[in-house]
Amino acid sequence: MGMTVAEKILAAHLVEGEMIKGKEIGIRIDRTLTQDATGTMAYLEFEAIGIPRVKTESSVCYVDHNLVQSDFKNADDHRFLQSIARRYGLFFSPPGNGISHQINLERFGLPGKTLLGSDSHTPTGGGLGMLAIGAGGLDVAMAMAGKPFYLIMPQIYGVKLTGKLQPWVSARDVLLELLRRLTVKGGVGYIMEYFGPGVKELSVTDRASITNFGAELGATTSLFPSDENTGKFLESQDRADGWVELAADEDAEYDKIIEIDMSSLEPLIACPTSPDNVVKVSEVAGKTVSQVLVGSCSNSSLRDLLVVAKTLESREVNLDLSFEINPGSRQVLENMAAMGDIQTLIHAGARIHQAGCLGCIGMGQAPATNTISLRTFPRNFPGRSGTKNDQVYLCSPETAVAAAITGKITDPRKLGEYPSFSLPEKYLPGDARIEPPQADGSDVEIIRGPNIAPFPEFKPPPENWQGTVLLKTGDNVTTDHIMPAGAQILPLRSNIPAISEFVFSQIDETFSKRAKEQGPGMVAGGENYGQGSSREHAALAPRYLGVEVKLVKSFARIHKANLINFGILPLTFADPADYDLIEQDAKIEIPGLRRILAGDGNQLEVKINGETITANLDVSSRHRQILLAGGLLNWARGN
Repeated sequence: MGMTVAEKILAAHLVEGEMIKGKEIGIRIDRTLTQDATGTMAYLEFEAIGIPRVKTESSVCYVDHNLVQSDFKNADDHRFLQSIARRYGLFFSPPGNGISHQINLERFGLPGKTLLGSDSHTPTGGGLGMLAIGAGGLDVAMAMAGKPFYLIMPQIYGVKLTGKLQPWVSARDVLLELLRRLTVKGGVGYIMEYFGPGVKELSVTDRASITNFGAELGATTSLFPSDENTGKFLESQDRADGWVELAADEDAEYDKIIEIDMSSLEPLIACPTSPDNVVKVSEVAGKTVSQVLVGSCSNSSLRDLLVVAKTLESREVNLDLSFEINPGSRQVLENMAAMGDIQTLIHAGARIHQAGCLGCIGMGQAPATNTISLRTFPRNFPGRSGTKNDQVYLCSPETAVAAAITGKITDPRKLGEYPSFSLPEKYLPGDARIEPPQADGSDVEIIRGPNIAPFPEFKPPPENWQGTVLLKTGDNVTTDHIMPAGAQILPLRSNIPAISEFVFSQIDETFSKRAKEQGPGMVAGGENYGQGSSREHAALAPRYLGVEVKLVKSFARIHKANLINFGILPLTFADPADYDLIEQDAKIEIPGLRRILAGDGNQLEVKINGETITANLDVSSRHRQILLAGGLLNWARGN
């Protein structure tokens, strides 16, 4: 039987296990990326491993999240990251240079390679035919140390594309359609692989928008084949020597197949407060809008900004809204300027910000109270924008610029003829500020500001675990709910004692205080617990507060891995109806925990106020050893 693209890359990088669906495998990681919000902790963890230099083909340290320097914290972290890069042999992309995923696509990504990133939107690289996976910072630190990355061998979900996108419909709408059909849980346990005659109709930029936004399906990753379009893109970036053709075999088999006729799509939009709350733009047209943002790692490429600029020629931004542009990279800015399109945006009334994530991660750009904000971002979880009870809609650049002109949600097809534009045959590289690795960084001093706290130590679990239910949550709890983002909290990512004060603050402001007072604790939850960002702080900070067990109906992939990495027991209800037996403040016992972890059974007894239920322990033998040690770092030091 033939192989899919994903299976070919996995097979070429397999170092442990067998490629049997549902079994754990270990793969070699060629390249890594970090961003500053997760990177500071990842490098503290890398230092704790104790090796003198990264062992990957290349690793890049980006600063793209914590860009607002309202006090010393972010600026200190930026200096720390630059010194880390110089010491340990990484590329360094400084603040203002752009978003990690956009730059990685432009300057570093290559088909057939594996990429591990401490950001859930790392699958952007799949647009180039990479196997690009988001993970927690500790997993990335281990990869930089030359260790395998472990994952459960996913099933492959084939997405067959036919037809061609019509005017005013973009690649963004392809993934919105998938979210409409499959929901934010539809890709859990799968790699989404695109194939079919429609693939050739999509540029690498289009494909990257799809694989980036595909993270919201809960998928392990998403990827496209590497074809002539891939080669043309790399040639335009003066990197043609890295191109290889990569396609699924004719007799490759997918575990599931879904088909999308791109010719039949029309502009779509995700309504508040989930990326899968998708409807046709025409169904919500006419709603007044006060803010429109174009940018983020999903839609901040030169293609996306050119669509906006060309549409605004001879038009103006509505006076009743703020239209804001967050370019994806310095390269995008340089090429826009050279082509004369920055002037178009300025004349039309757009606000042009520095290249970076900004409002997508709640770093400024919060919308006004009780108003609608349209964004080309990948997430619209409640309060993520920085405004309580926000009304954030997710859409394509075409739909965004239509609203910017009219002041209302508008089907962009109402604007008339689609603008004509072309991308450069050769891009201005825009990479002059990327600092290459030093040949020898052994004499470089690591610069540590006062906000950078030592990595906390965690003890192994006891033989018989006892604790209290600190919180009971519902379905689709995101890592934003567990560990909020925003300009107030993000700068504390390198200070676990300080950031732990905000754990679950969006759900229960008393959580941190109660957790400290009540001792070892458990959190109960519903389906898809921990969806969204890869932020390991959503596991690390609760662990610091004494959360040692999570018992839920189901976990999101990255969050479950992060829980194990920090020694938190990830349990699921054997009978989902037992969720109703759990109440906050209930007393919990797990007898014989260490004995169970040392064995191979996949179920254990949990006593809730003396009443016994059964929970599933769905972990590998390696995970059991990590949990017995109290976390991955403890385990790694002993091995």
